[in-house]
Amino acid sequence: MSQAPFAHALAAARPSANDSAGIPMAVSIFADEPGLREQLKEDVEGAGLTVRDCAPLADCLSGPPRPMGEVVLCECPSADGAGLAALARLDERARRAGTHLIVSTGAASLEAVFACCDQSLPQILVDPTRAERAIAVGRALARIPNLRLRDLSQGDRAALLQLNEQLGVISRRLESRGEGGSIQGEDRVLRFESPAPAVAWQAEPAPLPNPQRVRRIIRQRQLRTRYFDAGLFADPAWDMLLDLTAAAAENTRVSVTSLCIASGVPPTTALRWIAQMVESGLLRRVPDPADRRRAFIALADEAKEAMARYFAALDHTPALNAVAAE
Repeated sequence: MSQAPFAHALAAARPSANDSAGIPMAVSIFADEPGLREQLKEDVEGAGLTVRDCAPLADCLSGPPRPMGEVVLCECPSADGAGLAALARLDERARRAGTHLIVSTGAASLEAVFACCDQSLPQILVDPTRAERAIAVGRALARIPNLRLRDLSQGDRAALLQLNEQLGVISRRLESRGEGGSIQGEDRVLRFESPAPAVAWQAEPAPLPNPQRVRRIIRQRQLRTRYFDAGLFADPAWDMLLDLTAAAAENTRVSVTSLCIASGVPPTTALRWIAQMVESGLLRRVPDPADRRRAFIALADEAKEAMARYFAALDHTPALNAVAAE
């Protein structure tokens, strides 16, 4: 697809990606494919950012640690041992340095990459387009404290972030039309916080609902996509909570790939929701003790209690129970 819309967006941001002293932000790039490294470098410099490092991923394991940029772009398309070892070291260094890590991988390697990145809560992109990488950099920059966005007001800053999100939607639509596919859903800005409970929890925990009941609700929700565009009903957080509630009642484990499928949105979007929900305390990572290349996702205790009481409330309100699947 044409990169023209994104070239305009990067040009508009060129003077803005500076720290409080007006110094351009630095980005480190680690990718094994030379052509991709050059493309990433071109995009980063086109956005007015400085490239601090541009090297193969294996360089993270060789020699003394080198200073990293405020944002690190890492390409890990395959889950081989050397690549995962380098990624694990990069993830730990990003946590220690407060650097924002963006990791791109393929669907086949998602489980291993997700399990490997358990330190810095990076953005994980699955088979991303050039535009999606650029948008991920924009998200990372927006999280950096003291970033000078042309001395913008809070309203203008929010408008710029919204523009980045709209560009992401446009890119997927253009790609979908070019390939003759359907639009699978739209990316969104995630600003997720777990609300304070309206009432105190009761002393006795509520039992989890019958998993067959929850699975039936999930199937009813999925049935809508037979007759309408799935993008009309994109609600990944709730779909993932339902899937994890059923799994908790069944005493089964849920892999990150399975949860991405249950979300009903593209993997990159689902992963961003998962990261937000882990950070907010709704979900938790559960390492596989038998395989360090795998991690599962489960409801946190408070989220499990909230889901149990939600279904208990439905049982005491027949009118609400009748529309629980909506």
